[in-house]
Formats: sequence, structure tokens, C-alpha cells
Amino acid sequence: MAQKIRTRYAPSPTGRMHVGNLRTALYAYLISKHEGGDYILRIEDTDQERYVEGATDIIYRTLEATGLKHDEGPDKDGGVGPYVQSERQKQGIYLKYAKELVEKGEAYYCFCTPERLATLTQVIEGKEVSIYDKHCLSLSKEEVQKNLDAGMPYVIRQNNPREGSTTFHDELYGDITVDNSELDDMILIKSDGYPTYNFANVVDDHLMGITHVVRGNEYISSSPKYNRLYDAFGWEVPKYIHCPLITDEDHHKLSKRSGHSSFEDLIEQGFLAEAVVNFVALLGWSPEDNTEIMSLDELVEKFDYKRINKSPAVFDYTKLRWMNGEYLKKMDSDKFYELALPYIKEVITKDLDLHKIAEMVKTRIEIWPDIHDMIDFFEEMPDYDTEIFKHKKMKTDEASSLMVLKDLLPILENQTDYSNDALYATLTDYIKEKEYKNGYVLWPIRIAVSGKAMTPCGATEIMEVIGKDETIRRLKKSIEKLEA
Repeated sequence: MAQKIRTRYAPSPTGRMHVGNLRTALYAYLISKHEGGDYILRIEDTDQERYVEGATDIIYRTLEATGLKHDEGPDKDGGVGPYVQSERQKQGIYLKYAKELVEKGEAYYCFCTPERLATLTQVIEGKEVSIYDKHCLSLSKEEVQKNLDAGMPYVIRQNNPREGSTTFHDELYGDITVDNSELDDMILIKSDGYPTYNFANVVDDHLMGITHVVRGNEYISSSPKYNRLYDAFGWEVPKYIHCPLITDEDHHKLSKRSGHSSFEDLIEQGFLAEAVVNFVALLGWSPEDNTEIMSLDELVEKFDYKRINKSPAVFDYTKLRWMNGEYLKKMDSDKFYELALPYIKEVITKDLDLHKIAEMVKTRIEIWPDIHDMIDFFEEMPDYDTEIFKHKKMKTDEASSLMVLKDLLPILENQTDYSNDALYATLTDYIKEKEYKNGYVLWPIRIAVSGKAMTPCGATEIMEVIGKDETIRRLKKSIEKLEA
């Protein structure tokens, strides 16, 4: 019987969830759920200097909003907890395993001072790097014990070979071989007693039975060190899936400066959580049938991690806007109205039919804030240049528009039924009688009652919403403007 797939999302509580982290969480979820496996949440809070108060709550909120429900975690004990690394550290789990490596000769105590370590820094290919020289590896057991008894600060380092090479396998990149001369003796236990990220995740992944490890490809260079730890313990190595880098449209690494690097940034900008999830899934992956709009359930069904691309994925903001617009179009009308209402009320204070206004914009906006500029004319007609009455295709200009509006003013003043259908019938009767083209009349009257060349609806729909008195007021004002 095949081993049950177990994946994990192991974020650090350091602030908002970056799009890259969300993709890691999503891919780990899709891999496990595609095969009916388990999805584990583990909080990696060993870097106390970067810990941000309230960041764990952000993690929970984001996973809930995106629908990535974990099977085990700090709030759902599956028998391999605790699921918070600081709690595991208090139980002595990491120190126990680090000492086991020391006994095997696979790790050693290092008592070097910061001053000595600073002398080991060198510049390689323009980058400042520090490669430890194994100075403390030569200490005898007696010297190590003497230093420990004296309370000297220490770290525990991995003892990596300098000769030969190490090969590891990635599910996307295949076998990768590195020279052992490139493997620094990385720190496993820091001087504050906390494990490093690199050591803790290996120990925890093994103890929690993780079968597939999903992470960004910036961790590829660390994978040989992880494999040496697994081999040193005699543990089975999980399958590695290293995901491609996410860049902005200029092919630079997606950063906070972009303004849309985190999930919460995008939600605040007016995107829907389900659209963001759909979009993020396609940052480096596509299904066999190249479908683009997919629910989370559809993503689970279609996801094959072997189709993840190795080249960098570009965060196409325009495509995300388009995708979000598609989700808004499909949204239930009542739900759309409920979510759109706060944005409508930011603009409309008059007693107008807000349901009608919501329906007008539903298929025309891409994100919620688009509503503002699309409907502001309902509240008050903006000042506008009469040049917009000129339309080559409609064969209109200022003179023809003035003539049409002056013709229509008494007709619309006498009109009692200001429903959309009745108004449209009146205008079409006028058009037929005068033997005009539709646009020759509808273009100028729409501008006359809105002050805009682009509106989310036609002239008669606008007139129905603003009512007779406001329609007549605006028509007269536009006529005055054209006469001037």
C-alpha cells in the first residue's frame, strides 16, 4: 500500500503573507489533497528577532480566507505536536537531535567569538560570504566539556566534508550534484538555544512524517546540507519540489515595494480571495487543458506538480485584474450588491436606487475601487469639455448635439413615465420620426445627463436612476454649456 502523502506549510510569523509564501501554501495543499493526503500547519517561530506580534493571526486569517484548511496544526492535534517550533524547542527536541549528531561525529560544538568569525569573511563574486574554517572541530572532548562547564557561549555546527560531492534529487530539476567544498558547516543550534530554520525543519519534517516538501527554489543550494542531515540520522529523504521565483513585470524579484506582494495587500486593493488563489496557482503551473478560471476544488482535481515550470513566473497585475473581473461577473447578484455597497456609498449620498447602480457596474469593473470613477456622475455631474460631444462614428458635433438636446427637452419635460423602457420608447420614436441613426441622438443625450464619454449604462438607464427633475436640470445645464 502506498504511503499516504503528507505535506506541510511552515510559515514564520514575521508579517503579512507574501505571494510566494501563499503559493507554497497552496501548492503543498493541492499536492496533498489531489492524492487524498494530509495537510499540516506548523509555525516556525525560531527566529525570535524577526517575530512580529499578531503575525500568527494573519497566517490563520489568510488560510481561512483562501480555503486552505489544514488537517493538523497548533489548533488541531494530529498526534505529532506541538506544531509551534518554540514549544518544541522548550521540550528539548532539537538539542537532543543535535547532540545525537555530535556523538556520531556529524556535528560539533563551536565556541568562536563574533570577532573571530568576522575575520573569516571574504568576498566571492562580489558578495561578502563567511565560510567557517572548522577551527573548533579539532577540540578534544575534554576541552569541549571544560568550555561547556565554564558557561562559554556556543553554537552546534554541522560537520560537512570538504572533499567529494553530494547529489540530491528534486522532482522538477532532477538530480543535482554540488561539490562538498561549497557546503559550509551550517549552524544547527544557535547561541540562544534555538535551532536554525535549516535544522528545525529537517527534524520536524521527519518527526511529522512529511513526504513532500514544497518550497521556493532559493532553498536548492541548502538541500545538499539537508540531505546530509537525513543521511546522518538514517532517515528517509522526502520528495523535494522547488518552485520557481516570482518576479514583477520588469523581471525583478517581487518585493514589498511593488505594493501587491502580499495577500492582504491584494485584498485591500479590492481583489477577491478566490481570484487571488486562482491567479497564484498559475504562477509557475498550468493544467494540461490550459484552463485559466478554476475554483479551489477544480485546482485540487487538476493539480499535477510535475507540470510546475522551472523558469521564473511573472506576476502579471493586468491578468490578475482581468481574472478578478471574471469572478465578479459570475458572482450572485445579492452577494455582489452586499460587497459592492460600501464602495457605492463612498460616492453616492443621494436617495437613488443603489441596487440598479450595482447591477450596472457588475460586469464592467475588475476590482471594487473601480466602482468610484464609474458611478460618481450619479451623485453630481462633473464639469466637462464640450469636445466630447464630437464623435466621428456617430457623426455628431457640438452643433448637432445642441439641436438634438433642444428638440428633446420639451418632449422629456412632458414625459411622466421615467422608467427605462418608457424613456427608451420615447427616444426611439423621436429617432424614427427624424430618421436619425441611433447614435446621433443617444450619444449626445448620454453625455448631457452624465458629463462623461464612458458610463456603465445607457442614457435612459441613467435618466431612470437620477429621475425626471435631475434629468431636466442636467439637460438644461448641458444646453447652456453648448450655447456658450
